Amino acid sequence: MAGLDESGSNPDVSLLYDINGLAKDSPSWFDSTMAFVGEYGLLLALVLLVVWCWWGQRRRGTLDEAASSVAAVVWAPLAAGIAVLVNIPIRGFVERPRPFRDHRGIELLVDGKTDYSFVSDHATLAMAIGAGLFVANRKFGLAGLGLAALEGFCRVYMGVHYPTDVVGGFALGTAVALLLSPLAMALLTPLTKMIGRSGRVGRLVWDRKVGPVAAPLNGTASPSGASADPDERDLAA
Repeated sequence: MAGLDESGSNPDVSLLYDINGLAKDSPSWFDSTMAFVGEYGLLLALVLLVVWCWWGQRRRGTLDEAASSVAAVVWAPLAAGIAVLVNIPIRGFVERPRPFRDHRGIELLVDGKTDYSFVSDHATLAMAIGAGLFVANRKFGLAGLGLAALEGFCRVYMGVHYPTDVVGGFALGTAVALLLSPLAMALLTPLTKMIGRSGRVGRLVWDRKVGPVAAPLNGTASPSGASADPDERDLAA
C-alpha cells in the first residue's frame, strides 16, 4: 500500500506543493526557524503547556477535584505515547514513502528522514496532547489544539509529510486521547487521590494551601474561590 496519493494531479500533492513552495520564497533564516519549530519547538511548547496546566489544576478546592483534574492532565502525554505506539504498525502496513522521495522540486528542510510518511508521528503526538488537555481544561486544550494545527502545517512546510499524513495523525491522536479517556480516568484518578493523601509527594496532586471554599449566602462567587467560568472547568471532574 505504498502508493497513496502519488499523482501530481491529486489535491493532496497539490496542497503539498503549495505549502512547501512557501519555503522556496522565504529567507533561509525563516526556513531554519520553521524547521526547528516543526521538529522540536512546538513539541517542547506542548510539554510546557502540560506542566502549566498541571500546576493550575493542583490548586483546585478539594482533593477529589484536584485528583481528577491532575489525572486528566497526566493522561495527555500518556495518550500521546500510546498513539505513537499504535502508529508503528500503521506505518509499517501502509509503507508510504516520504514526499521528497516521490516528487521533484520538494524543498526539504531537515535531513535524516528515512522512515515512512503515513501517519505523521509529530502530528499524532501534538494532537493527542491537545485533545488530552481539552479533557482536563478547555482553555489549555484550545491552546494545545492550536499548537497541534501549527505543527501539522510545519511538517508539510518542511517537506517531510503530505497533508493527509498530518490529517491521519490528527485523527489518530484525537481518537486515542478521547476514546480511551474514560478508561484512563478510571485508572488514574484513584492513583492521584492516593498520591494526594500522602506527605510531601501529595503536593504533586493537590496544593493543600488552597482549601475548600464555601459558597456565599448570596450565591455570588467568592473572589478567592474557583472560577465559575465553565471554560475554566475541566471536563474530567
